[in-house]
Amino acid sequence: MSTTESDISWQVLRQIVQGWAGSAAELEQVVPLHGGCVNTTMHLSLTTGEQVVLKISPHRVNPSYLDEQHQLALLRNLGIPVPEVYACVIGSLDFPHSYMLMEFVQGHDWTKARSQCTPEQAEHLQQELAECVARLHDVTGESFGRVTHGDDVDSHTWPQFYHDLYDPIFKAVEQSPLVPVKPRRHLAKIHDRLPQLLAHNDPPRLVHWDLWSGNLLAKPNGDGRWHVAAVLDPNCKFAHAEAELAYLELFQTTTPAFMKAYQHHHKLPPEYHRLRKPIYQLYELMNHVQLFGAEYVKPMCVALDRVMA
Repeated sequence: MSTTESDISWQVLRQIVQGWAGSAAELEQVVPLHGGCVNTTMHLSLTTGEQVVLKISPHRVNPSYLDEQHQLALLRNLGIPVPEVYACVIGSLDFPHSYMLMEFVQGHDWTKARSQCTPEQAEHLQQELAECVARLHDVTGESFGRVTHGDDVDSHTWPQFYHDLYDPIFKAVEQSPLVPVKPRRHLAKIHDRLPQLLAHNDPPRLVHWDLWSGNLLAKPNGDGRWHVAAVLDPNCKFAHAEAELAYLELFQTTTPAFMKAYQHHHKLPPEYHRLRKPIYQLYELMNHVQLFGAEYVKPMCVALDRVMA
């Protein structure tokens, strides 16, 4: 295994696992998992039978792992199933790799799990996810902002925080040759009007901010039902909880059974469906245009038409 920006030597991996499991631990297998632009994610199997997940940024000082470790602990304390963190190291001159070593959780990704469920099992799984999300959204904060391991807290109105989060994405899409001129003009009008369009009275609520099928694992446990096995890769913020719900609905991670169970805890006002959900979904589709290109231009324009109607 060679050392590149997206790869790392077997010797370094061995050093990491032995630092956690002891000098007798040896690597048996390394399997790449889906990761991000900055880090590489691997499933490591040891000769002792233990299995772990390693997220590593080779040759980088990546303090975001400290934020993720803090967020996972926060979710775990709320009773939400998340992987346990075994070690979190930020790169230094002596060891120039940042990494987080975590529990490996057995389970199927959300889409595969749903395809294997009976209708009754699928409904129960949606209800269980709704309980997890409602428990998360029960936590309120003093202001809107990112959740970090430090004491610094952003202080924004929600529309301003949302505007700042998506402003680089909006500017990239506004300048993209993939997007026709008329939709670009309409996007600019909406972006300018966010303070009016996103006004609400709900307090800042804790959100995962990246809940989609790839970040949810499920498994049966012998009682005839499927259960949420793990919630992965949080990017937590104190935000407007409706934005998270709109994201879940946009990519069909949830069904009406989820929304019915969720609203036993948090009743949604008519303005969510009529006004704010289309805007939140439009902005996420803008993000996908920036990330993935032409295939998301048409869905974004359809969402834009719904907002402009």
